[in-house]
Amino acid sequence: MKKAGIITLIITLSLGQLSAQQTWKADAAASKIDWNGKKVLGEHYGTINLKEGWLSKKGDAVTGGEFVVDMTTIVDTDIKDEGTRAKLEGHLKSDDFFGVAKYPLSKLVIKGESKVSNGTVSLKGDLTIKDKTNPVAFTAKESVSGDVVTYTATIVVDRTLYDIKYGSGKFFTDIGDKAIYDEFTLTVNLVVKK
Repeated sequence: MKKAGIITLIITLSLGQLSAQQTWKADAAASKIDWNGKKVLGEHYGTINLKEGWLSKKGDAVTGGEFVVDMTTIVDTDIKDEGTRAKLEGHLKSDDFFGVAKYPLSKLVIKGESKVSNGTVSLKGDLTIKDKTNPVAFTAKESVSGDVVTYTATIVVDRTLYDIKYGSGKFFTDIGDKAIYDEFTLTVNLVVKK
């Protein structure tokens, strides 16, 4: 009887620990990803859509997550002329940049356990673009409203790590003022539901 009681206690504790882990689904329609790329003579910016994702939490710590971005949805929002804007969007989708015909999806996988402190959390993970994966680290602000949790973060990405070399001064030395900076910024507003 004593042995059965100990086994019951272990099972109860294990189930309690499992139930403390929560997985929340991302609301892709409510989430927003803005991108910004700069060059010597200016910048471009626009949006890209989250396809799907989830985030796991245990108590006050983020314990994991996976987010898939639909690269085919990349659009520019700063160019007013429709033809010029379409030309840039086509170029961004081409093999010079994101090669969306071959690589339609990108992915961010959150790794490790990070505690939320004073409404912010430092996260680490792996970002995959064009089948190349590199580590990333960033800070996110967490805000809770009922059963909706929003995470806002800015992620700086070095595109050359993902074999996106077009217009990079690292690889082309004679491009002068046509150079495009290697780093671009993603401003993420991720909405998840408990």
